[in-house]
Amino acid sequence: MDDNKAQLPVNEVSKEESIALQETESGIVDQEQENVDTTNNFTEAYVALSQTELVEKLKEVMNKSIAEIEKDEIDAIRQLFYKKNKAEIENQKKAFIENGGEESAFEPEADNNEIALKELLQKYREEKASHYDAIEKEREENLSKKVAILDQLKTIAESGDLGESLSVFRKLQQEWKAIGQVPQAKVNELWKTYNLYMERFYDLIKINNEMRDYDFKKNLEQKTVLCETAEKLTEEKDVVAASRLLQKLHEEWREIGPVARELREELWNRFKNASTVINKKHQEFFASLKAQEEVNLTAKTSLCEQVEAIDLTTLKTYKDWEAKTTEIVGLQQQWKTIGFAPRKENIKIYERFRSACDQFFRSKSEFMKATKAELDTNYEKKKALCEKAESLKDSTDWKATTQIMVDIQKEWKTVGPVQKKYSDMLWKRFVSACDYFFEQKEKVFSSKKSEEHTNLALKKDLIDSIANFVKGEDVQESLTELKALIAKWSTIGHVPFKEKDKIFKAFKDAVNKQMDALNIDAINRKLISFKDNIEKIADGEHPNQLYREREKLLRIYDSLKAEISTYENNMGFISAKSKKSDFIVQELEHKIERLKEERNLIEKKIKLIDESL
Repeated sequence: MDDNKAQLPVNEVSKEESIALQETESGIVDQEQENVDTTNNFTEAYVALSQTELVEKLKEVMNKSIAEIEKDEIDAIRQLFYKKNKAEIENQKKAFIENGGEESAFEPEADNNEIALKELLQKYREEKASHYDAIEKEREENLSKKVAILDQLKTIAESGDLGESLSVFRKLQQEWKAIGQVPQAKVNELWKTYNLYMERFYDLIKINNEMRDYDFKKNLEQKTVLCETAEKLTEEKDVVAASRLLQKLHEEWREIGPVARELREELWNRFKNASTVINKKHQEFFASLKAQEEVNLTAKTSLCEQVEAIDLTTLKTYKDWEAKTTEIVGLQQQWKTIGFAPRKENIKIYERFRSACDQFFRSKSEFMKATKAELDTNYEKKKALCEKAESLKDSTDWKATTQIMVDIQKEWKTVGPVQKKYSDMLWKRFVSACDYFFEQKEKVFSSKKSEEHTNLALKKDLIDSIANFVKGEDVQESLTELKALIAKWSTIGHVPFKEKDKIFKAFKDAVNKQMDALNIDAINRKLISFKDNIEKIADGEHPNQLYREREKLLRIYDSLKAEISTYENNMGFISAKSKKSDFIVQELEHKIERLKEERNLIEKKIKLIDESL
């Protein structure tokens, strides 16, 4: 092309600008996701409304156009309604039981508000689906229009016959600008093709430099205004609004044609630098918001753990129960002072806390009713365990009897208290029988103690090596080194029995800490362990075991598929809408989700075996 001639003043986007525009458009989706994950502020505004008022509020919201309705407002109304609904049902149940009714016979009263709420929510879902279908249809139509324009541009660019091409070319440009949005996945591809035909057309025509310079000047003025606007936005306190406006500025930038080549990079860098500042503030804002929600989740999780950690078996008197009741009420008051957790976890953590508190108060109620009967039952259980321990104390089948003794000791711990006058007598009887057996075993195995203590020292050293392991820049290489350390564990022999659980827990904690540092989740840890096992089998003397393992996994896989199918079919038979049916559906959905996770893990294990065969 002759450098002394100007090019046609059509839209042009440089490669660097196109990449940045693509990142900006992708950022729109990220922002929408971030907006979804933020705390629902409508909850505080509507928390004082009754169920009837919440239904009326939902009717009022539904009078808006679907595009004006905010999903957070719908979610807030729905969640608050059902929270109050559940509380109302609990009050009904409590009154029913206090009036002499059996808990299993309780049926909640029909709730017209709930029926109205469900109808409104269904209407919202249908209108929302229709709205998005219309948008998607319009985008597909716009895509077809732009593809048609590209075909015409290609014909003009490759024809070599200018004729009236210039006017047609300009007309097609205007049509292109007038067409609305297309599916996000096609945006960059369309613009890339569009710019390609622009460049080809430039090679076919020569335009007066004055005309090109005029267009360059106009484009420079417009893009300079965009730079100034973007720079002002860097001072905007509302980072969300600033980010949204920045997206519009990027769209305008893309629609404006090129400037003089010697000014392009400098002008683009000015615009890009302002954009970077705004985007960074936007990211920091949501990172801070998410960080606070994570802090709240940690605080609420701690409260759950405190309630769950209460050992109900230690509460043997009315005084014990009242002391713990005061503690629980204090934790509930503390809960109310903590803000929202991340949306995906907020309901779960609330249900967990409520469930733990409910369990405590149910247990307290049962204690008040059945304390004496429970003490008598516990006495018989502990007496039977004493007799079993005494019958085994002289056994010389060390391995089998040791396991039985350990099992009955664990069972003893699960049995609740007995009457105080029997407690010490039963305990001394039980401990005496257990101690006698283990003392006799200790005498027989005393020669092994030295070796076991040596093994204990070796395993402690290995745990220190794992705990002090420092990952490198190459995660895969670090994982290989860590796996080599882990493999040494199985080469070390037995340790003293009393240290076995403690040393193994320390080993697992050290391994899990390093796995966390390498961002290896629970499923991938299982797969790593499984992969190590199949590699040992493949390198061993019996590689055919891989085929047998694969067949076993296939049977498990088929069984899981069948079980999932059965549950999904069962869901199809549940048609009546009621509290009970909704609960059953939720239970089935949870079971299906867990089974699918297990099925996916089995599928990955089969794939690992196939890769080794």
